[in-house]
Parts: sequence; structure tokens; C-alpha cells
Amino acid sequence: MRVNAAFRTVATIAAVALAYFATAQVGLVLALVEGQVTPLWLPTGISVAALFLFGGRIAPGIAVGALAANIALNGLGPAVLVTIGNTTAPLLAWYLLTRFGFRTELDRLKDALLLVFVGAFGAMAVSALVGALSLRLFGIIPWHDVLPVFSVWWTGDAMGVLVFTPLLLTFPRTWHAPPARVLEAAAIFASAAVLSLFVTTSELRFLFLVFPMLIWAALRFQHTVAAPCAVIISVAAVLSAASGTFAQTDLLTTMIVLQAFNGSVALTGLILSAITSERNEARRAIERACVQLAETVARYQEEGVRKRLGRVVPPA
Repeated sequence: MRVNAAFRTVATIAAVALAYFATAQVGLVLALVEGQVTPLWLPTGISVAALFLFGGRIAPGIAVGALAANIALNGLGPAVLVTIGNTTAPLLAWYLLTRFGFRTELDRLKDALLLVFVGAFGAMAVSALVGALSLRLFGIIPWHDVLPVFSVWWTGDAMGVLVFTPLLLTFPRTWHAPPARVLEAAAIFASAAVLSLFVTTSELRFLFLVFPMLIWAALRFQHTVAAPCAVIISVAAVLSAASGTFAQTDLLTTMIVLQAFNGSVALTGLILSAITSERNEARRAIERACVQLAETVARYQEEGVRKRLGRVVPPA
């Protein structure tokens, strides 16, 4: 049994390392400037989700994957320091979220806000700070670039958590739904894909058109459909920005508009899904209380009837 458990742990660590490295290569493909400005860093979202799914024992997988991804970019020296930051940030997010009572179902507004402010923007500042200072320490960037690099690194890591962690944490292992619901979900996915491709490539600035679709997904299916829709929309926006069609302006303006758009998409789906889940659970709790109250009243009525019948004296 111990051998099997050890093998599963090693296999999980290897899978996490491979997933980190593979998604890091995808993240570099999505860079606005080749190998430099990546607005959506997928490995951070995968790392945080993996820690919640498998526990802290998979931390070596995050470190190995980060080291392998960074050596090819900056060499061994900077890669070691960057890897420390890339491993510490997800671990810090996992630790803090756990301490604050975070639930992976993301079925409360509290959980959504914790993921945003603690897991994404809070903990990911560590990896961004360590990464930017590491590049400066080894002379890869000048001092005046430290703040811009930190900003890009921070927002890219945070977007990775906001977009991909909810998807992985709430992905249904089984989903039993009537055919009409399945067709509705498929229609939402198809509509989100078509709309996101249109609004992110069209010269007409119709980015707001994706939000009704995202709201529909959140209200009807919560994270199950809203999280994949957010991924579809965000990836389409980043691909458009990488090809130069998202915002035909300078790099800084494009980055600001892109991250504001992706952040709005992620927050809309995440928070609205959490609020809807919380509301649905409150409604179910009220319904259960009503049923229990009705059963209690009926039971007392029956007991009262039996007592009255017991006091009736039969005629002589």
C-alpha cells in the first residue's frame, strides 16, 4: 500500500511539473512581445488549483516545472531565483486561502473575494517581485524597467489564477443534466466563442457584448459553464492582442486595455457565479426548513387529534 501511495505521489508530482512546463510554453506563445510580455500566465492558475486538489506534497512538481521553463529563458542563475518566487507564490496563496476558510466549491461570495484579493493579487505579488528583482540582479533588465516588469509579471500571474483556478477547482467530475440543459450549455459555449472572436478582432469596439453571455452562463450554470466561458473569452482576447488586432495602439495601452478586459470578464463570471450559488443554497435551506416545519405541524396536529379522541368517553 505504501509503495502504491508513493508511486501515486511521484506520478502526481511529475504530472504537475509537466503541466506547468507545457502551459508555460503556451503562455509564451500568448506573449505580446515574444518571450517578454505575457498577460496570461497559465501555470500559476494550475499550480494553485493543484495544491488544493492534491495538497502541499506536489510543491516539488511546481518547482521542477518552473525551473525547466525558466532555464530556457534566462539561464540557470536567474532561473533558480525566479523558480523560488514561482513556487512560493502558489504555496502562499494556498496557505492563506486555507487559513481564511476558503472553499474550493466557490459557492460563497467570500470565497470569490478571497481568491481575487488573497490568491491572485495578494500572493502573486511575491513571484512578480522576486522575478523582477532577479532579472535586475543578473543584469537582464535595467533599474528603470523593474517596475514595468513587476507590473506585467504581477497582472499576468494574477490573471492566470483568476481565469484558470476556478475552471480547475469547479470542473464537474460528473454532470447529470437533462438534454435541454446540455443543449443550452453548448449554445452558451458556441455563442461565447463566436462573440469573443468577433469583438476582439473587429475594429468596432464591441467588447461589452460578451458580458450578457457570461452573465447568462453564471446565472444558469454558475462556475460549471461560466468558468470555461471566461477562459474562452480571455484566451481569444490575448491571441488577438498578440496578433496586433485587439487594440491597435502602443504596447502599454494595449496591455492596460487587455488586462482590464480580462479582469472584468474573470471577476464577472467568478463573483456572479458565487453569489448565485449562495442564493440557491439559501433558497434550498429555506425550502428544507419549510418542509421540516410542515412535518412538525402535521405531527403535532396528529398527536392533538389522538389525545382528543382518547378523552372521548364512549356512550353507555
